Amino acid sequence: MLAYIIQGMAYGFAAATQPGPFQTYLILQTLKQGWRPTLPMVLAPLLSDGPILALVLTILTQVPVWLVQLLEVAGGIFVMYLAFQAWRTWRRHDSVPDGATTTSGSRRTVLQAALVNLLNPAPYLFWSLVTGPILLTGWRETPANGIGMLIAFYLTMLTACTAIVLLFATANRFGAKATRVLQLLSVLALGSFGLYHIGLGIWAYCHA
Repeated sequence: MLAYIIQGMAYGFAAATQPGPFQTYLILQTLKQGWRPTLPMVLAPLLSDGPILALVLTILTQVPVWLVQLLEVAGGIFVMYLAFQAWRTWRRHDSVPDGATTTSGSRRTVLQAALVNLLNPAPYLFWSLVTGPILLTGWRETPANGIGMLIAFYLTMLTACTAIVLLFATANRFGAKATRVLQLLSVLALGSFGLYHIGLGIWAYCHA
């Protein structure tokens, strides 16, 4: 179970620190209106990821085991791609992803932040290729493994997103440097787990 908890924590941290629409939304709202109104938006993935997770796991449970093993290899390759993208972002010193825009109109809410995440393709890819197969494998071994990984993933992701909001609330003093450290840690974590899952998927497929 410990191995699944560690993976859940690592991928939760990586998911929170990868530049994307949801992270951009949090950062922009923090810079615009401060950390207090923005902090509840950190909970948005708990609302948006439910339908995503249900859809992905429903599909994965209908496919043969060998395909899940191949998906683990594909997930490892995808994670390596994310590591490469994170490394490029780190080298460019980007704290906020390119193309970030603000929207005018009604007050931002947790539901609006959830909609941003729901319309973001990244969670679908992440759960389909990376965390979904791991969660399914752990669940098949024992439900405690799957539940432990899921809890570790979201606790870590929510904690990291909270840290991002608080860091950018003091962006002039600490935000840029601290964000670069988080991005570098994300690169190292993603690269390591990408290689691990490529090797694990190939080994499982060859010994099936």
